[in-house]
Amino acid sequence: MNRACLILEDGKQFEGKALGKLENKTFGEIVFNTGITGYQEILTDPSYAKQVVTLTYPEIGNYGTCAQDNQSRRVFASGLVIKNNSMVESSWRNQESLQEFLLKHNLSAIASIDTRSLTRYIRSKGTMRCVLSTEEDCMKKASELLKEVLEQPTMDGQDLTGFVTTKQKYSQKAIGRAIGKVAVLDYGLKQNMLDILSALGFDLEVFPATTSFDEIASLKPDGIFLSNGPGDPDASKEVVETVKNLIEADSAPIFGVCLGHQILALALGAKTYKLKFGHRGSNHPVKDLTSGKVMITSQNHGFAVQEDSLKNKPIRVTHISLNDSTIEGIEHTSKNIFSVQFHPEACPGPRETSYLFEKFTKKVLEKK
Repeated sequence: MNRACLILEDGKQFEGKALGKLENKTFGEIVFNTGITGYQEILTDPSYAKQVVTLTYPEIGNYGTCAQDNQSRRVFASGLVIKNNSMVESSWRNQESLQEFLLKHNLSAIASIDTRSLTRYIRSKGTMRCVLSTEEDCMKKASELLKEVLEQPTMDGQDLTGFVTTKQKYSQKAIGRAIGKVAVLDYGLKQNMLDILSALGFDLEVFPATTSFDEIASLKPDGIFLSNGPGDPDASKEVVETVKNLIEADSAPIFGVCLGHQILALALGAKTYKLKFGHRGSNHPVKDLTSGKVMITSQNHGFAVQEDSLKNKPIRVTHISLNDSTIEGIEHTSKNIFSVQFHPEACPGPRETSYLFEKFTKKVLEKK
């Protein structure tokens, strides 16, 4: 049996069974996700770029993988840490096993790890740099690997939008009769967000993250969508400046999600900060302060909007986390601009926040 090792930047070491690509080492930020399902969507979510993902649910791979569940053009996570890899795939949709999927995408993983113990460790110490190695005798090379880990950049200060964004503009047509056109800024876009918008009747034009204000404005969109994505939002200076110009133009409603939410807040003059261990999973409770309803949401972020930075800004808080009271949604006090920190497209995750896409649709139609 091939062995693998996981070494954290503080020297903590774990040894387990190697899965996926062998004779490989991969670096990233160690994080955890508390979802029960959705491992394929997690691995193909660009928001996990440069991260090694620990899944707290113990049985992974039990329903296999299906190409339709991919959320982007490839796997973006750096590595995977799991407790047990199921030997049986019990789903009529299954096309290939998790092991086959990992090999196909050249991704390394480590199994037979007490992932809940590792999660408690991350919660205590915070996210940190790590290496996942499936090289032969990797534990004997632990000191060398640790030196390499300490040479890696931290997530603070990393602008990863250019790493994950589409390289060229592309379109996706509305399903049925088109009711408007939406400019989508791809900071690490998930496919299901496009599918929902097109199902609502929007013709979509997807732009690279660094697209200029003038090029976006030339489309004369009826709405603007700021997508999810990875990295430190405060490092995305060019992106923030473009969104500032879009806000000032006030030509179309703007809806931001996850990184798009943070970018929007920065463009409005607020600040962001890094959370100790982030929010990642499909079971995070959020309260809508407008309706008073509590929803279970899908989340994936390591940064958040700083509450005291909203003072004297044209921003109203609309949603808060019931786990730690952090900001989960904002809206402009006078313009058709709003955003949420969680993932309302719910892939994976519960679908009770899909009303936000309907809210965006209503604002677009009212503006038209």
